[in-house]
Formats: sequence, C-alpha cells, structure tokens
Amino acid sequence: MTDDPWVVSETQRARLRYRRRRTLQRGLLAVASTVVGLGLLGWAVTSAPGWITVQERYFDPEEARTALPNVASAFWLNVRLFVVAEVLILVVAIVVALVRVVPAPAMAPVRLLAVVYTDVFRGTPTLLVVYLVCFGFPALELQGVPGSLFWLGVIALTLSYGAYVAEVVRAGIVSVHPSQALSARALGLTYGQSMRRVVLPQAMRRVLPPLLNDFVSLQKDTALLASVGLVEALRAAQIQATQNFDFTPYVVTAAFFIAVTVPVARLTDWLALRQVRREQGLA
Repeated sequence: MTDDPWVVSETQRARLRYRRRRTLQRGLLAVASTVVGLGLLGWAVTSAPGWITVQERYFDPEEARTALPNVASAFWLNVRLFVVAEVLILVVAIVVALVRVVPAPAMAPVRLLAVVYTDVFRGTPTLLVVYLVCFGFPALELQGVPGSLFWLGVIALTLSYGAYVAEVVRAGIVSVHPSQALSARALGLTYGQSMRRVVLPQAMRRVLPPLLNDFVSLQKDTALLASVGLVEALRAAQIQATQNFDFTPYVVTAAFFIAVTVPVARLTDWLALRQVRREQGLA
C-alpha cells in the first residue's frame, strides 16, 4: 500500500473503467439476448399454420384505421372513469384504514363496519359488484342515487377497489414504528394530529408502489363497465368488431390500455427500487 494520492487516484480510475466495461458488456449482452429471443418468438408465431388467418382477423391495418377514432373517443371515457374513481378510492381507503387503527373503545362498532366492508368487497369479484350496483341501485329508486352508468360505474369501482386499497393503507400505517406516534404525542400533538402529520405521510410513502399497482389494475378494470352497456373503449371495439367480423379493434383497444398502464408499471418498479435502496441506506 502507498499513501501517494496520485497512485490512489489512478487505481480508482482503473476500477471505474473496469466497472464501465462490465456495465457495457452486460448491456450489450442483454440487448443481444432480447433481440434473439424476440426474433425466435416472432419466427415461431409467423410460422404457425394459422398465422395468415390471425393476421387478417387481428392485424388488419385498414380495419385499425377505421376503428381508431371510435376507440380513441371511447377510451377518453375510461380515462375519466379512472381519474374520478381513483380520487374517491383514496378518500374511502384512507378513512376506512384510519377507522380500523383507531384504538378508542367507542369506535368498536365503526371498526366492525369497516372490517365487514373490506371483507365483503375484497371477497366479491369486481364484475359482480358492477352488476349489483349498476342494476341494483336504480331498482331501489332512492332519492339522490345517480342514474347515469358513468356514476354508477364509478360507485362500483370505488366500493370494490376501496376495500383493497384500504388494506394497503392500513398495512402502511401499521408498518410505521410506534415510537413515531409516541414521540409526536410527547411533543403535545393530539392523536389526530400525530396521525395526520407524522404517521400517515410515512405510511403513504411506504405503500406508494403497491398503490400504483392497484391503480394499474383499476385502469384495466374500467373495461368491465362494458358489460352493463357503457360505451367505453372495449364496448366501442365490440360494436366495431361485430360489424365486419374482424377482431382488429380489440387489438387497437389493447394498445390504448398498454400505452397508459406500462409507464405507470415502470414508475412503480422504479419507486419500489428506490424504496429498497433508501431502506438499505444506498440512496
């Protein structure tokens, strides 16, 4: 070993060059293996005996151009459903999660209702919830109940996903060390203030990746409302496909959903990796 700064600096530069070479080699290997794998998969698909029929029925460029305007217009309805439902789901989930962790004995009946809600709606398929809400609510003829399929669909998605997200939020709250809340109380904050200003912000930051995963699923499940007659992207594709007995509109619809969900999925992966690095002290 030497104490010469120049030697140390040169050693560090050599290590840095080696790491860069290794990173470049790994990157090139990953690209090459991906190209070869996709090439083999493409060759296997296009060599199948029924590929010509599939190409005509699912990948017709002319049919795609015809379906594109209607599907794009209807997909905007999916986006509106997703945005409105997401806000309401967050509100419902946070309220339910907070109710379930409140230790006050007087809140026991409300906690029981929260438990029943999460158990029932997590155990019921989302499609069945859509049917029950969209067909059952109007049959009740209650004052103030919306009659439009849009808002009935929002209610159904909120009830279903609110139960899932509530459990995610509750898990985040429970994961925060009790010393955080105790320290806040020692500083003079009330239970509600310590929960709002100390515990809940930490919990939401911890559960952000799984929350985004749930919202990716929510974006896709807006298509379930096609089953009750709402003309969103999937329903528009069904109408177009039945006119010419061509399934290309379904592929166009899938492309719209992929264009929205894949970036969110990659963001979720990045946030999850950053959370791991933060917990390991690497970020």
